Amino acid sequence: MATPQLFASFKYADSLTVVAISFCTAIVCEAISWLLIYRTNSYKSLRSTIDKAAKKLETMKTESSAKIAKKSKTKKIDRVETSLKESSRDLSLFKFKSGAVVAFVLFVVFGLLNSLFEGKVVAKLPFRPFGIVMKMSHRGLQGDDPTDCSMAFLYFLCSISIRTNLQKFLGFAPPRGTGAGFFPMPDPKTN
Repeated sequence: MATPQLFASFKYADSLTVVAISFCTAIVCEAISWLLIYRTNSYKSLRSTIDKAAKKLETMKTESSAKIAKKSKTKKIDRVETSLKESSRDLSLFKFKSGAVVAFVLFVVFGLLNSLFEGKVVAKLPFRPFGIVMKMSHRGLQGDDPTDCSMAFLYFLCSISIRTNLQKFLGFAPPRGTGAGFFPMPDPKTN
């Protein structure tokens, strides 16, 4: 019983608790992703295929920009781009299976945090947020102080930043040749 009171007297206890839980959740989610995706041979082969295709495409584009582009060279570039898009799509679909498990974990943790910090101000923003950001940052809080920050907003910001940086640190960041997953940029040649 003495331990919670020790932390309760600390000025930033709620904020640090949300950040720590977000960090732990990111580690658990990446461990799940590693178990279901990153350690499998099919992921490794898809990743190497994407890396090779991206490098090949990059060298082909630099060579074709130096010389006059020929029709056969353009067709080869189009074929490599198509194979890169297909491999990226396959990789996204392959990652989708762990997405459901990770979403469930995040949903449970968010529900737990929401019940623990319901109606509590966990942080103060150093600025006055505008419109929609204020609605997100002040979600579920009483009062009119726009600099009050709810748990949902802090957890959302921490989850995005911590998980992305953890993926980069662990080497699980998406290959550089992949687009935006399910929402790739439109091809200007088809318009």
